[in-house]
Amino acid sequence: MVEAINKECLQRIPLAAWVCHSADAVIDEDNQVAVPPEYLHTLLPAGLPPHTLVLKRGIPIMLLRNLNPYRGLCNGTRLIVMNVHQGGRVLQAKIIGGLHHDDIVLIPRIALQPKDGDSPFEWRRRQFPVRVCFAMTINKSQGQTLQRAGVYLADDVFAHGQLYVAASRVSHPEHIRFALHRFPNCTWTKNIVYKQIIG
Repeated sequence: MVEAINKECLQRIPLAAWVCHSADAVIDEDNQVAVPPEYLHTLLPAGLPPHTLVLKRGIPIMLLRNLNPYRGLCNGTRLIVMNVHQGGRVLQAKIIGGLHHDDIVLIPRIALQPKDGDSPFEWRRRQFPVRVCFAMTINKSQGQTLQRAGVYLADDVFAHGQLYVAASRVSHPEHIRFALHRFPNCTWTKNIVYKQIIG
């Protein structure tokens, strides 16, 4: 759902796009023939950017790796795209929020690997460690501070504390709106609480 919302928002921005393709490869040379790059391009494990990363000036993105915590470049940092330099090798962006708000940073393409166990073979993707971030999952939003937020619940939350995490991203209840997939037939949603955890 997050991918669909991000794609829809991106398409509605009437600006030229930078299309950045990743370089994917199997690390184990013995498997190079058995796993073609075209198959690797279709994979999108958690924590990795897509093979085809479409960026436009002024769109929000989220960093997927800790690059330089001292300069505010941590996993989960939100930025605004400013430019793509050197034929798609360097991304220029501005940090939004936090101690480094408005700092302009350069982000290189780096080699990224999925978590152990996500794939039956080892492979890597060289790409900008970012994802388009008009929307994000509730879990990824943990720790984020937003001025305004909309929460779309296609289904009820399924884990302890998820609804609280979603609702506490803003400082005032007037600044958040919930959209329920079953509305107007249903105007409520479940709040999952495991009393064993609290008890």
